[in-house]
Amino acid sequence: MPTDASNPAEAALQRPGSKADLFISFTMLALQGFGGVLAVVQREMVEKKRWMTREQFVEDWAVAQIMPGPNVVNLSMMIGGRYFGLAGAMAALSGMLALPMVIVLLLAALYSGVADTAVAQGALRGMGAVAAGLITATGLKLISALGKNAMGLPACMALAALTFVAIALLRWPLIWVLLGIGGAACVWAWVKLGVQAGTKGQA
Repeated sequence: MPTDASNPAEAALQRPGSKADLFISFTMLALQGFGGVLAVVQREMVEKKRWMTREQFVEDWAVAQIMPGPNVVNLSMMIGGRYFGLAGAMAALSGMLALPMVIVLLLAALYSGVADTAVAQGALRGMGAVAAGLITATGLKLISALGKNAMGLPACMALAALTFVAIALLRWPLIWVLLGIGGAACVWAWVKLGVQAGTKGQA
């Protein structure tokens, strides 16, 4: 995503210093992401490292969600590829997977011995509640970024509500939500961008 120098938020953005910086940054991010990686990646990429604006994060996360594979892995490759091409994407991907994979394997071996205990099951239920809270808090924090969306905040909120109803209440398969509501959102965004482009052209 190109940076708009006329936008103060984008003009103040930083960039990874090297592929090693990408690897280390995503390794540290992955090690913090137990149960609530969305909250962690938003804080690290937007608020701490300032590699992207909040609006860019919302857009990139949306793309990462509809691609096959884990969302944050997709996002890491997108960010790495943006700055250093294929080598950057591989460096970010390696950071996301290398050390966390070793830790997960060790934890899986340890967990197998205590999986049936009441303490372990209670701990997992507690972590699930915390993860849900982290995701909800991050979603609320990112709502302000929708104000600059081409579709407008009311349309974005309506689409979010429809998506919630379709998945949480009606239990629609994700593919139909993406094709139906997601397709409608894409068409509406395309129409609004066309109108904006026409308005700028007349000006």
